[in-house]
This record gives sequence, structure tokens and C-alpha cells, in this order.
Amino acid sequence: MKFTIPVPIKILAMCLAATAFYTYIGQLVPQKEVLPPEETLFTDEMTTDELVQIGLGIAGGKGLCFTCHTVGKSGALRFPDLDGIAVTAETRIAEMGGLQYLAQSIYEPDIFIVKGFNPGMPAIHKPPIGLTDQEILSVIAYLQSLGGTPTITLETTLADLGRE
Repeated sequence: MKFTIPVPIKILAMCLAATAFYTYIGQLVPQKEVLPPEETLFTDEMTTDELVQIGLGIAGGKGLCFTCHTVGKSGALRFPDLDGIAVTAETRIAEMGGLQYLAQSIYEPDIFIVKGFNPGMPAIHKPPIGLTDQEILSVIAYLQSLGGTPTITLETTLADLGRE
């Protein structure tokens, strides 16, 4: 007498084996815990150097800048490399200073498209990123430090940035 396994049992066994296999494979993938961004506390006594450090942290964290931008790399890039952006910003638009160019590029990212790149940067002051004006000031201070001397302070206003 020959014993055969019923088809529903075979299907169940196959489903359990596939689930176990993919569960095992899923555990091999490195897991990364993503926490909500920490709140940045700004004080009136902050120096420009402190703003630069905060800006670097925001660019690499909550601002998601380094998801697409690089600093000091060349080759096939998704968006322009930011190395030396302070010098480049000063000369990009003839009637516009570097500070205003950086602010305009952040608040309205599709207004100035660097040749060879497609539009697509989100306006980081709007959701889902939603940086505050102070956080954007610190990011601009960081960008100014890439090849230049930062001039941003917490007393810098939107009018100073060419935004009213």
C-alpha cells in the first residue's frame, strides 16, 4: 500500500517553507531604526560656527540633503555636488549675491537648474521635510562654509535672504 500526501497538506507545507525561507532572508538584511528627527534648539547667543555645525547635522539628517547631494565627489551624480558652493553661488546669477542665491535655491529649488541636472529637489521648507526658517539659516551657514566664510547669524532675516 502506497502512502500519498494530500494536496492541501502539500500546499500548506510549501507555504510554510516559503514563509520560513523569506523570513530567514529578511533577517539577513541589515536593520536600521529610523527615529523622528531631534528638535534643534536655537539660542540668541549662538555663533555662526555653531550654526554651521547645526546646519551640517540638519543637512545630513532632517533636511535629507545628502540623500541626493554630495560634497567633494564627481562623476554620475543625482544632483550637483556641493563642494565649493559658496564660491559658485556668488557667481551663478549676475544680479544676485551668494546668500540670496542659496536661499532662493532652497525655498524655490526649481527656479535655478544647474546645466546637466534635472529638476526634482523638494522645497524643504514645506512638508514632508518642513524645515523651519532657523533650520534653513543654519543649512545656509553650512553651505557658505563650503568654500567660503559664513555670514549667517540668527539675526539674519528673510529680507536679508531676498525673501519678503
